[in-house]
Amino acid sequence: MNFKRYLPFLQWAPQYGRNQASSDLVAAVIVTVMLIPQSLAYALLAGLPAHVGLYASILPLMIYAIFGTSRTLSVGPVAVVSLMTAAALAPLAEAGTPEYLAGAVLLAVISGLMLTLMGILRLGFLANFLSHPVISGFITASGIVIAASQLKHILGVQASGQNLLTITQSLIQSIGAANIPTLLIGAGALLFLMFSRKHLKPLLVWCGVETRLADIITKTAPILAVVVTTLAAWLLQLDVQGVQLVGVVPSGLPELTMPPLDWELWQQLAASALLISIVGFVESVSVGQTLAAKRRQRIDPDQELIGLGTANLGAGLSGGMPVTGGFSRSVVNFDAGAKTPAAGAYAAIGIALATLFLTPAIAYLPQATLAATIIVAVASLIDLPALKRTWRYSRADFGAMLATILLTLAHSVEAGITAGVLMSMGLYLYRTSRPHSAVVGLVPGTEHFRNVLRHDVELCPEVTFLRVDESLYFANARFLEETVMALAIRKPETKDLVLVCPAISHIDASALESLEAINDRLKDAGVRLHFSEVKGPVMDRLKDTQLLSHLGGKVFLSTFEAWQSLTNSCINSASG
Repeated sequence: MNFKRYLPFLQWAPQYGRNQASSDLVAAVIVTVMLIPQSLAYALLAGLPAHVGLYASILPLMIYAIFGTSRTLSVGPVAVVSLMTAAALAPLAEAGTPEYLAGAVLLAVISGLMLTLMGILRLGFLANFLSHPVISGFITASGIVIAASQLKHILGVQASGQNLLTITQSLIQSIGAANIPTLLIGAGALLFLMFSRKHLKPLLVWCGVETRLADIITKTAPILAVVVTTLAAWLLQLDVQGVQLVGVVPSGLPELTMPPLDWELWQQLAASALLISIVGFVESVSVGQTLAAKRRQRIDPDQELIGLGTANLGAGLSGGMPVTGGFSRSVVNFDAGAKTPAAGAYAAIGIALATLFLTPAIAYLPQATLAATIIVAVASLIDLPALKRTWRYSRADFGAMLATILLTLAHSVEAGITAGVLMSMGLYLYRTSRPHSAVVGLVPGTEHFRNVLRHDVELCPEVTFLRVDESLYFANARFLEETVMALAIRKPETKDLVLVCPAISHIDASALESLEAINDRLKDAGVRLHFSEVKGPVMDRLKDTQLLSHLGGKVFLSTFEAWQSLTNSCINSASG
């Protein structure tokens, strides 16, 4: 067994030295400072007690350092997965109840089992069923829903809802009961964080601060907002004035937790866990591959499934929630100079220390501050201009993207992502069921063949060259039959038909039968069927069939060879 394949830390640990350790420690400190408010905020977004977010940022980070392949990916609670967790658990239990927390733990465990099994079976390709427009639309819509769901904490009102419509309606009904001190804290924190994200770094650089240090200070701005508002809530006793605080947070490290063994509950959460697994994996791998490319490194998607799966198992067994690789944290980790996954393990130690010694102070943290942190974090996820770009390039992809956005906003995250996946697969089947094909001719003075409708080419009336630009399988086999026979009817002078195959990389059993039927029908019409430029693997499979032995014509290595062999009559008549 290749242990380095399943235990990637064995690849970097033997060469781990002082230089890597110092870089990883610096990055870990910065990420820890950023991760504490994010973990608390995303736990609340999922409808869970704040400390659950901290628990989900300890053991998963440790485990990913062992099983993950990305050197800089930071694993933990993220906004979209937290929203999906809340949506999955809302129909089953009341937020904040023991049953709700047990459901979150079970959701992490099921997701972990699914991801790990998919990794062992090397099923990373399944994530490809989520097209980029669908993912972009889903994340954009989720960002809008997340931001809207946090406005109740900014206003200090009671509101609920699982989509934009119900959230907006609930906010409008309760806006008259807004709490002024809460609004001042939430709006103040929101404005400060927005200013920090756009203008703090240029301001610091203008004041003479070194660029990298200014960047680090800017990324840790949420901690300043947390410290200031926590002190204000403690000194001014804002809880007495109706400001909602995080409240008592248990101190100490998380204890090992067994998920509920209720089989019916497992069945109820299985579909949601699968969606969370796939969305989390796609987001994580996208971030990991982007950062790895910048250092000419690579990640293994199948091993990433195992890394994320075991991380989620660790989250569930330590009383946490579903986790995945976070974009903002990973970028900060990368920019701060992290060299190995050990940076994540060091950050986990920092979070563990926070749970041991900082929880009394966290109790005075206003929920409005965490809401502002979430709103600013998800603002970068919203990409409405992508709609315009997609519309210009592909109307079909735009339709899938728009459907995903609208269903996510108006119904639920599960409906949005499910519709997007189904539409993506449906569009793929539709496009490939009607493959592009073209009659081609010889470009004068060359050995190249091009579409007769786009170029001035040489033709031979008795020989037709048909190029098919798609692999052949059950969905387009009948379409190919109709195309070839229609061409034979339209050009009755044809004696030879050459199927030009450079784009055909696969022929399934249904398509093979169609090719056999085409060969037989053309024979009956006095036309010989030929192939050219057949790929090696396709040819290997065709040799094991009856098609080649019954073929009316030949198989040519190149289309130009077929032209030279079959168009003598045209060439002779032209020269005569």
